[in-house]
Amino acid sequence: MIEIRPANERGKANFGWLDSKHTFSFGSYYDPKHMGYSALRVINDDTVLPSQGFGTHGHKDMEIISFVTQGVIEHKDSMGNVQTLPKGEFQLMSAGKGVTHSEYNASSTDVLKFLQIWIEPDSTGGTPGYQQKDFGQQQGLTTVITPTGENGTLKIKQQATVSQLYLNAGTQQAVSNADNRKLYIHIVDGQLQLEGHTLTNGDGVKIADMSQLDLINNSEQSLVALVFDLP
Repeated sequence: MIEIRPANERGKANFGWLDSKHTFSFGSYYDPKHMGYSALRVINDDTVLPSQGFGTHGHKDMEIISFVTQGVIEHKDSMGNVQTLPKGEFQLMSAGKGVTHSEYNASSTDVLKFLQIWIEPDSTGGTPGYQQKDFGQQQGLTTVITPTGENGTLKIKQQATVSQLYLNAGTQQAVSNADNRKLYIHIVDGQLQLEGHTLTNGDGVKIADMSQLDLINNSEQSLVALVFDLP
């Protein structure tokens, strides 16, 4: 099963300082056909004006991932973390029994673009946690988030993994999928050929009941995507 989620059909929200595209229902955007996929609940594609951002607000029982595609996030939270998150780095905040944080565009001149991703945890409560890491831009598939934190990955409270995919022009990557698992692929930048479909910036695809896939970049530019392996 392959189900495409076209970028131009996503929900939209514009508050002046924030322009956001919602892959799944979020805030004032509600579509019962797009409530998430497995444990993947939110993918928001956010553009934030210079020196603007999200004031202090709270979360509970959610695994929150940020991936910057342009600019730098200035992050502060109730755990005492004061961090900057530049382009290409992954941040994973486990909200647990409750956490507050703020996120701002660290630049006074340039826009910030990032993906805000929520994955529902497989256990609730617990002590909140914060993790951040740059995994580089190695060609092919690089696992960045796992349930165990193995091999230097960030550790998530869910039986899910997240991988980054970098493909140079004219290259491809084979991906295997267990029978009882689901995959979701989100295109960050570039063009992907998948089973006769062409996916571009902001597009997503739900995948189930397919044991082997070839992810192909036939374009003349490099490809960046995120691959979610879900229960």
